[in-house]
Amino acid sequence: MITTLHRPLPRTLVLVGLMGAGKTAVGKRVAARLGLSFIDADHEIEAAAGCTIPDIFQRYGEPAFRDLERRVIARLMHDPVQVLSTGGGAFMDPQTREVVDEHGLSVWLKAELSVLAARTAKRSNRPLLRQGDPKAVLEGLMERRHPIYALADMTVESRDGPVEETVDRVLAAIDTHLAAEAAATEATHAPAGHTD
Repeated sequence: MITTLHRPLPRTLVLVGLMGAGKTAVGKRVAARLGLSFIDADHEIEAAAGCTIPDIFQRYGEPAFRDLERRVIARLMHDPVQVLSTGGGAFMDPQTREVVDEHGLSVWLKAELSVLAARTAKRSNRPLLRQGDPKAVLEGLMERRHPIYALADMTVESRDGPVEETVDRVLAAIDTHLAAEAAATEATHAPAGHTD
């Protein structure tokens, strides 16, 4: 079992994925293992707005929420290295993806529809799931969002089972990614061989 990384996390770790993928549960445990702060972007958005996300949707609409989300995440990406959980739609925004790509490391927590449906059924604070049959809504979101989530630096399966197993997979993926980054950097800075 991996408890820490072989090298320090150089940039903020950003968890992306659909609602119910386990971004908060996994993020908190990854942060604890790495001795870093855990930040939930949705909580930061609610603090900035002074009301809940369902209230923002209801009063001002989704575009206003997305604008606030974009600004809050951009601010958080300039904080010291931490673990950041984002809302399901955050990574869909091109400006947010650009900021995350430039200042962070992104992990897509990818879960099956059955897992997402079971997990989200336990919570009633999901504005998008109130727009019809929750499973059908999730299926539609998967079709639209999965190709964008796939742009994340890493993809980790979030399966039904102990959260710690997903945490281990995330840490292993980060280790592999950082090792590849280090190797690529070394290759770029290696002195060119002499040719006569």
